[in-house]
Amino acid sequence: MVNKPMIGVAAVVLAVGVGIAYYFHGRSALPPSEPTVVPPPPAAGGEPPIEHPVPNSASSQSAPLPPLNDSDRAMKDALSALVGANAMQYVVPEDIVRHVVVTVDNLPRQKAPAAKRPTVAVPGPFLVEGDELHATLDPKNFARYDPMVNVVRQLDMKRVADSYFHFYPLFQSSYQNLGYPNGYFNDRLVQVIDSLLATPELAGPIELSRPNVLYTFADPKLEALPAGQKLLLRMGPDNAAVVKGKLKELRAIITAAPPKH
Repeated sequence: MVNKPMIGVAAVVLAVGVGIAYYFHGRSALPPSEPTVVPPPPAAGGEPPIEHPVPNSASSQSAPLPPLNDSDRAMKDALSALVGANAMQYVVPEDIVRHVVVTVDNLPRQKAPAAKRPTVAVPGPFLVEGDELHATLDPKNFARYDPMVNVVRQLDMKRVADSYFHFYPLFQSSYQNLGYPNGYFNDRLVQVIDSLLATPELAGPIELSRPNVLYTFADPKLEALPAGQKLLLRMGPDNAAVVKGKLKELRAIITAAPPKH
């Protein structure tokens, strides 16, 4: 268990909404239009069909998207307008789209590389109760995540989804460049949300062990959980409930299917 855990789950929610400022300033005066569907990439032999195609905004009525390599300014401006200048301290300002896509893809895996995360590490030391022979996670750690989770709590997920759909071509392009030429990022996002929603809810102290420099969960079943689920456990039950609630809202909008968990 790293001593400076990332805020990756919250970043998932925030990052897909980086275009909300565009929604307010670029689309608020536009008449509603019937959504079309982004054509999915052609399926190669053996590739699964697209399960959750996203609606496409009326691109002819809006400013064109920047190229992926030049998208940081648009993303930073939009995110700053969404969450406020103070919250930008949590965001790594370079390669935002790529970092979001890599982090989303890695959350159901055992590792989510720190160098590829779209957010900075939470401040403060990792707190433990007890000693190295019998340690538990100090609940005071949960407060370290409160400022970021408070930002997430205020998000309107309908507008988050609308903006995510508008900027979707950038996420899709980055996902294909990641090594999934026939992959569909929205399907992967739904899979990741389902994984996060399946995070177990624990009662009582969380026991830790310290086989080397870093702490790990003492329970092998917990230590074997995906990176995203372990992050939710480290955030504490109240913060995790906020993030899960927002993820459920987002999932309901980007797909008509109910959550698997």
